[in-house]
Amino acid sequence: MSETDDPSLKGAEAALESFYYSLNNRDIDALRTDWSTNPLAQLNNPVGGILRGGDAIAELYARIFNGTVSVGITFGDVVAYVGDRHAMFAGRETGSYTTGDGTTVPLEIRTSRYFRYENGRWRQYHHHGSIDDPDALRDYQRAIRGN
Repeated sequence: MSETDDPSLKGAEAALESFYYSLNNRDIDALRTDWSTNPLAQLNNPVGGILRGGDAIAELYARIFNGTVSVGITFGDVVAYVGDRHAMFAGRETGSYTTGDGTTVPLEIRTSRYFRYENGRWRQYHHHGSIDDPDALRDYQRAIRGN
């Protein structure tokens, strides 16, 4: 997080890395710091659907972090689209999730993440994630949602 104040691509990459740190370490405070508090910040993903606002996004992740499923993800095959005070990273998340009974399941998600530089630091404003395999999507949703 300390490098997210750099207005260059390096700072945007630090914000991206900070998000994955928060996800893989179940660190809700780091996640809240990474995401914008703007009411138009938006998350579109297989578990949460479409959520707007930093508080709603953090609430979803808090439920996931406090649940029985743990997620381990890396972001690769990345293409960065960078401009003045904004950056979008598109690629693929790969890893796995482990259920409460210890079962580990592979996970692949097509992902894009958009960041803006404002008030002296980079903040995440938008995320879109998709799971292409319908069976894998259903299983992941059931594991996270507990149904």
